[in-house]
Amino acid sequence: MSRRETGMLGEKLARDFLKKCGYHILEANYRGPEGEIDLIARHRDELVFIEVRTKKSLAFGGPAESITVPKAQRLQKLAYRYRQSHPDSPQQWRVDVVAIELSPVGKLLRLEIIENAVTEN
Repeated sequence: MSRRETGMLGEKLARDFLKKCGYHILEANYRGPEGEIDLIARHRDELVFIEVRTKKSLAFGGPAESITVPKAQRLQKLAYRYRQSHPDSPQQWRVDVVAIELSPVGKLLRLEIIENAVTEN
């Protein structure tokens, strides 16, 4: 399974799980000058920007640990940009991470939603 296939599988697993948890997916793969946000959803009365991290090996740390400070800053900038271009969006917002661990052959081992994983500096 290639890195791209792993990422695509992770995003599909995340979408399906988030829907079961009451998230309403608004957009996938939102692009801006700073990069991309994997998923944008509404959960309760909040706008949620979701970074999906999928790993098949924990040799270099778990999925959530791969969110570096520069990545977190880019996610925040993208969230601000999205909110500016969608003024009708909920005022409350957060950045969540969906951490997914797969076996080397692609079997789901763990999936976790980490709410407010990225907070303002």
